[in-house]
Formats: sequence, structure tokens, C-alpha cells
Amino acid sequence: MENHITLEIIEQASPPETPSLIKYISSNELEDFDEFDSEFPSPISKESEETYNHQRKPSISVSMPLCYKETQLQSLNNNNNKNVSFSGENVIIRDDLASGIAMSEPPRQSKFKSQPMPKGVAFQQDGSQTRKANRNHNQPGIKMFRDKRFDSFKTWSGGGLERQLSILRGKEPIGNAQDGNNATRSFDRALPVDRYFDALEGPELETLKSSEEIMLPHDKQWPFLLRFPVSSFGICLGVSSQAILWKTLATSPTTEFLHITPKINLILWYISAVLIATIFAVYILKLLFYFEAVRREYYHPIRVNFFFAPWIALLFLALGVPPSVTKNLHQSLWYILMAPILFLELKIYGQWMSGGQRRLSKVANPSNHLSVVGNFVGALLGASMGLIEGPIFFFAVGLAHYTVLFVTLYQRLPTNATLPKELHPVFFLFVAAPSVASMAWAKMQGSFDYGSRIAYFIALFLYFSLAVRINFFRGFKFSLAWWAYTFPMTGAAIATIRYSNQVPNIVTKSLCIALALISTFTVIALLLSTILHAFVFRDLFPNDIAIAISDRKRKPHKHWLFRYGSQDSKEIENYLKFVNTDESSLDDSTPQPSSNDTDHNLPK
Repeated sequence: MENHITLEIIEQASPPETPSLIKYISSNELEDFDEFDSEFPSPISKESEETYNHQRKPSISVSMPLCYKETQLQSLNNNNNKNVSFSGENVIIRDDLASGIAMSEPPRQSKFKSQPMPKGVAFQQDGSQTRKANRNHNQPGIKMFRDKRFDSFKTWSGGGLERQLSILRGKEPIGNAQDGNNATRSFDRALPVDRYFDALEGPELETLKSSEEIMLPHDKQWPFLLRFPVSSFGICLGVSSQAILWKTLATSPTTEFLHITPKINLILWYISAVLIATIFAVYILKLLFYFEAVRREYYHPIRVNFFFAPWIALLFLALGVPPSVTKNLHQSLWYILMAPILFLELKIYGQWMSGGQRRLSKVANPSNHLSVVGNFVGALLGASMGLIEGPIFFFAVGLAHYTVLFVTLYQRLPTNATLPKELHPVFFLFVAAPSVASMAWAKMQGSFDYGSRIAYFIALFLYFSLAVRINFFRGFKFSLAWWAYTFPMTGAAIATIRYSNQVPNIVTKSLCIALALISTFTVIALLLSTILHAFVFRDLFPNDIAIAISDRKRKPHKHWLFRYGSQDSKEIENYLKFVNTDESSLDDSTPQPSSNDTDHNLPK
């Protein structure tokens, strides 16, 4: 709504004179204004007042829209007219729209257009502006003090989920080219495998090279979910395999003389179920809140093998189910558990064959056994449920790729870096696949025949060849890699029990008891150590450097001085060998042509 302000100037006997544009109005002459005792002089002098006077018409009418604050005040005035007297002049301010010229036009609603406000500026009730930053320093719990260096890994910050889903669909995120922040742009696409090889070193690609920098802070501990690796599922493999071992000890004819109660299997099975559910829940939270970290682990050429571990642990849980819980599992459970394993194998085995940087000869590592052993465990569970074709299919696929992997890993050591002491436990993964394969073949054939015995003897030989090497058990710090000892040892013990049922004698019985005790003692010791390092020492999950590498290689600094060992310095050194060793300059060391030679070279 517009307010028409009409200024009427009453003529006097003197010649008409236009009032000045700026006049001093005393506050005690206006209604509803505070009064002050002191009088202030007029801010405009008479001389300056005359400079603003010029020829105008005796009366003028000014119509202008009001601001929002004045519109609110207008509704409270109840259309009151105010008369303000100047020296010899009357200025009538009319708020009533029904009078004068305002009645000739219909009222129109006032439009208030928003104006840009500076970022970080807040308006107080009195109209003053204050900066939010100045006010927020007195509030320690506000967002400005939150560490934003982890936002790029968070799923729900800055459109991260939409960007990551678009990447999974194969689309380039909008605004990627305009983003000048390298830290944000590095998360807009999956890291290529060669970037992992360039930024990380070591057989497990866990150590950052000295020439690289990570994108997360070095000076503080990262959030727990960012530090929780997918390799934590190795704990589930070790504990759930113990449930199978004690179920076999309680039901095997060879070990009946031990009188082992089935309650041990029941307790271990419940512990395994709770442990698997807990680790599954934690990693699902990581998937929800830090999807970028999970995606980087999936594209990691070594860690991708540990994505088989959750499904293998569930297969172990199905194999070790106590008879008191259920005796027959539905066959649909086997298809549900083997479906993700099949999809992962289609991806990884194809990369092994024609994956460029991801080919098997490039990424061969003992942890690759996890991508093979799932075939044999699935074949064992399927045969136990009465299935035929499915278990044979997975057994054949696993046998073919285990043969290739076994040969590749044996040939890998002379050409690639050997595993450090901290990763010696993963060598025991050599024992896991043939142990489970012997049991799977025996279950499919109905007896522990020659095929099963061949696989079992290979596993037993590898077990003893690693066990006699004392250096494989000392000289390194505890870590999650130690759980690689557990389920291969347990698998060898279970295979020995099955073999002793076929060949019962004092040697096989003693061997199965000894291997069962060793595996159980190993699992108990590692479980206690894991609890101590996780809750007491709090060093079980250090900062995960492998997921925080940048998408671009760090640019080397240009050194203008000669670098030792560089190609330029070698060329200069070779050149200086042909220069005279005296203290003359390089120009003097070059022989100058004599005058006689010059005369002979002149044309005759």
C-alpha cells in the first residue's frame, strides 16, 4: 500500500518562496516523540539554506512507497493527520488515503523487493547489523568450530550422496568442472588402480610414500567409522570357524572318547552370531555415513578381497549351526549367501584375466585366497543341504582359479617385494583353500576318497612348512592381520578329523586333537588381545592411510641445483671427463685452430 504525502505551502504577503529541501524539526513539536531538555542548533545554516532554494511551483505532491517498517507503523496510527508548523509555512502530512489527490486513484499494494544481504550479516531488532562470526565466537558448540576436513568423506554433506550415486550410475556430477577445490574434486570419481600403486607402497599397499600427502589431517585421530576397515571381518571368520570345529569334535566317531558336550558348539555359535551381527552393523553404519571410504576400499586392489569375508563368515555360521537350533537348513539360504559371492567373482576374476593394472600378476597377494576359498565353503554347505549341481559349479570355478593363484603367488616372490613381518600371518591363507576343498569334495562324493586326500595332504604340508618357521610368529606388532592364523588352522584341524574318520589310528587321532587344541588356543589368545588393544590400549584401529590418498600425484618441486643420481648430473659428469683438468676455463680447454691451419683451409 502506498502512502501519499502531500506538502501544501501557504502563501504569505511576501513573494512566494520555495522552502528548503532540508529543515530542522524539533522533537518536542512532534507527537509521540521523546522530548529532550537541551536544544540543538539547526544543522543547516541560513546561507547554505539559500543555496538550495530555486524556482518551484507553490505546491508540490510527492508520492512514494513506504518501507516495511513504516507500513507496520501506519497500521497503528489509525489514519491520524499530523500538522507540523514551520516558520511561515504549514506542512500537512496526511495518512488518510481518502483525502486530496489520493482519492482519485485506487489504492495499490506496495511491493517490497528483496535486496542482497552480505554473507554472515544478521539484523538485530533495532535495525543494526552484526557479523555472525563475531557473535559466534562466544558459543563453543556451534558448527564453525567443527572440523570440516572430513566432510568430503561424509555421505550426507554437501550433496555427497547425490554425487556418489551419480558416479555409480556412470554419470559425471554437475559442477565438477567448476569446482576448483582439489579435496572435493578427488571424491567426484573413483580412484584408478594406478593411483593406489603410485601413492602407496608395500605388498598390501598400506604405507604412504614419502612424496605423497593424504587428504585427512595427520595431527588428530579420525572418526571411528573411518578407521574401521573391512578386514575386521577376519575376526568373524576365526570365531565362527571354531563353532564348526567343536561341532565336528562333538559329532565325529573318532573323537567320541573325548566326550565333548554339544553345549560348547552352542555357546560358540551364539558368540559368533553376535559378533558377526555387531561387525556387520558397524560396517553398514560406515557405508551409510562414509560411503566414500567404503568405495575406496572396494576399489583398492588388495582390500577388495576382504569383501568376500562377510559372506564366508555367514557360510561358516550356517555350517556350524547346532543341532539343537535346527537340523535342516532351507536350500534357499544357500542361494542367498552364494549370490553376492558370485557377483564379486565375476568382477574380480575378470580383472585378473584382462584388468590391466588389476591383472593377477600385478595384484597377487596371499589375501587373494579369500576370493577363492568362498567357492569351496559354498560347495561344502550346498553338498550338506543335498544340492548337487550348484556345489559342483562353484567347486570347479574355485579349483581353476586356485591353481592359477597358487602358481602366481609362488612366482611372485622373486619379482615383487616380499611381505614384511607384520604381514607374515597372511601366508597361512595358503592352507585354507585346500583344507576346505578336501572336505567339500568328500561331502560331494560321500567319502574321503583319493581326491579329498590329495587336497588334504597339500594343506597339511603347507601347514607344517609354515609352522616350523619361527620367524613367522615373532618380531612384529599385533594387528588385525594376526587373525589370518585362525580359520586356516581351524580348517586344517577339521579336515584332519574328517580324515581320521576314514583312516582311524593313533597317529590321525593324536594329530586331530593336537591341531584342534592349537587352533582353539590361537583363537582365544587373539580374541583376548583384540579386546585389550581395542578397549584398553585403543590402538587396534589406527588412521587408515590407504583410503585418504589424493586423486592426483603430488607435483615434484623444481630444483635448479644438480640432483645426485639424476640423468642430468650423469650427463654433466660424462661431459666433464673430456674437459681438461687444469684451472683454465671451458673455452680455453677447447683447442683453437692455429693460423697455419686457417691458411690451409682458405680457398686457393
